[in-house]
Amino acid sequence: MITPFKSKELVSSALAGRNLRNQMINSNLANVDTPFYKSRDIEFETALVNRAKEIFKKNDNKELKLAQTNSGHQEPWKFPDPNKSTIYLRDGHLARNDANTVDLDVETTEMSKNTAMITALDGVLRRQSNIFGSIIDASSKLS
Repeated sequence: MITPFKSKELVSSALAGRNLRNQMINSNLANVDTPFYKSRDIEFETALVNRAKEIFKKNDNKELKLAQTNSGHQEPWKFPDPNKSTIYLRDGHLARNDANTVDLDVETTEMSKNTAMITALDGVLRRQSNIFGSIIDASSKLS
C-alpha cells in the first residue's frame, strides 16, 4: 500500500507558521506610528523540529530527566513549551521617542525572508503532490 509522504505534515505546519509570521509582520507595519506599540514575532521552528524528530523517530534528546520520588509530585513543566509556537516581543530595537519599537528596515527584511520561505515551501508541497499523483497514475495503469 502506498503511504503519503511523512514530510507533508511538516511542510503544511511550516506554511501555517510562516503565515502567522506574515500576519505578525503586517501587524507590526500597520502599527508603525502607534505610540507604545512593541513589535512582535512568533517562534515556531523549535516545535517544528521537535515534531520532525517525532515523525522520523530520531530521538536525540539530551535533556536530563527530573527524578520523581513520589507519584503525587507534580510533573516538571517547560516554559516555553518546546512543542508549541511562542509569540514574543522583539528585543534589541531601540524605542523611538513615542516608545514604539517597530523598525521599518527590520520588518521589510523579515517580510522578504518570510515570503521567500513561503514560496519555497509551496514549491515543495506542489512537487510532493505531483510525485504522489504520478505514483497513483502509474499504479492505476498497471491494473
